[in-house]
Amino acid sequence: MLLTRFLNLIQTPLYEQKELQQIGQDTFMSGGFKNLSDYELLYKDQWKSSNPGGVAPGTFTNYTQDLFFSMERLSVGPFSTRRLHPRNDGLPFQVDAAAVKKLTGQRLEDLLTSGRLFYADHSYQAKYVAQPGRFAAACSAYFYMHPKTNDFLPLAIKTNVGSNLTYTPLDTPNDWLLAKMMFNNNDYFFGQIFHLANSHAVAEIVYLAALRTLSAKHPVRAFLDRVMYQAYAIRPVGSQILFNPGGYFDQGSAVTHDAVLDFVAQFYPTLTGLFQSNYFSTSLKNRGLLNSPYGPPLKHFPFAEDTGPIVASIRKFVSAYVYDYYPLRSLLTDDKEIQNWMIEANTQAKVLDFPKAPLDDRRTLVDILTQIAYLTGVNHHVLNSNAPSELSGTLPFHPSAFYKPIPSAKGVEDLVSYLPNLNQSLNQVTLTLRFNRPTLPEEHGELVDMFAASSFLNGQGAVVQKAAVEFRGEMEKIGERVEGRGFDEKGLSQGMPFLWKVLDPRRIPFFLCV
Repeated sequence: MLLTRFLNLIQTPLYEQKELQQIGQDTFMSGGFKNLSDYELLYKDQWKSSNPGGVAPGTFTNYTQDLFFSMERLSVGPFSTRRLHPRNDGLPFQVDAAAVKKLTGQRLEDLLTSGRLFYADHSYQAKYVAQPGRFAAACSAYFYMHPKTNDFLPLAIKTNVGSNLTYTPLDTPNDWLLAKMMFNNNDYFFGQIFHLANSHAVAEIVYLAALRTLSAKHPVRAFLDRVMYQAYAIRPVGSQILFNPGGYFDQGSAVTHDAVLDFVAQFYPTLTGLFQSNYFSTSLKNRGLLNSPYGPPLKHFPFAEDTGPIVASIRKFVSAYVYDYYPLRSLLTDDKEIQNWMIEANTQAKVLDFPKAPLDDRRTLVDILTQIAYLTGVNHHVLNSNAPSELSGTLPFHPSAFYKPIPSAKGVEDLVSYLPNLNQSLNQVTLTLRFNRPTLPEEHGELVDMFAASSFLNGQGAVVQKAAVEFRGEMEKIGERVEGRGFDEKGLSQGMPFLWKVLDPRRIPFFLCV
């Protein structure tokens, strides 16, 4: 029954429902888009049931701004960018020295040595097989903190395919905008498959180890059962209709579904599958984005600003939960089921970078359970769920494929000819909408309700009951703060020219939803 429910959810043809009232009648009748602004017709006054939050304000008015593009790396796509280390990293590629000087007032080497140079690399995507009639680059990009304003801005984009062109903001507006679109295409693929190989795959294998070792009545098992609600539903759905030959992924992506397997094989052992290294703060510190000892702090970091308080509240609840059940350290060390879980995770399950057995510190158990709740209740939804339909997968700035070969020379005049036509655009838009869960309030499935279910709280002591009430209250306050955001006198919100409201705990699931 559960599988049937999810298959129905994913397969429902949104663009044949009453929701699609009229996507630009003139555009529909003419069979194509005439200019970039026509793509707004895909969203304007549409999808009010499947995407009640709509597209992030500022998207269609400001997406050509460089600050819009760069700040996406610190909000909706925060996992692909790192600060280059002044001593341990060289320069991955060179950029015209005069252009760098004009844009930044410094040399590229100076930006590196001062800890102001950042890098995102998708060159590995060059080896993926493109589908007939579709194209993609494999971009690497530099970002930098401006020496005077500390604004986080894009510096250069290198395509790593064909003529291997390097673009900067000094190129023509069309060339530079296309370069940013090419990077967004690569980064969108990265984000969607990263989320599968990180939030889904890692939480699932840790949970499976628990299912094999913890009794159904064990409190840690109860915690995991709650936060891993419907956790395995994506697997049959993914194999049957999403990543199968000719499935939804193949219908819209530049590359074939084989690229998904290639990505996981390459990055699960070294990046996405690492448990402790992907703790919220640890990951950001390792990439030089938070509390960096070799560069100035970011002026604005929306992902950290929004995620930090949520993770702190999760940890607060988990601490109360763990210490209530294990008031003495010896109770933990003597718990054979927990110790068997740790052994299972480190041996048969082969969880990478997992805390080693035996488990003799209650703080380590708090870390583990906090990370699982973070993966299911926050990490997943930054990249998936509502995020693609609200911002990271919106057209025309984030195409899932190009429909003309990547340029071999600069001087592009017609950007629309590279982008999806109406039917191809509908495929992309409706696929992103399939991952929304607009009925969450009716299901009590939001993050605010993560620890509120009576089935979870029944039998819990006063300490845990109180902690659950406090968690819900804290999530409500965070949600109110997110909902109340607006633009300041400079037209910015959190330093960005768009309103980012994805991580409202009252709107995102507490579980790994489809």
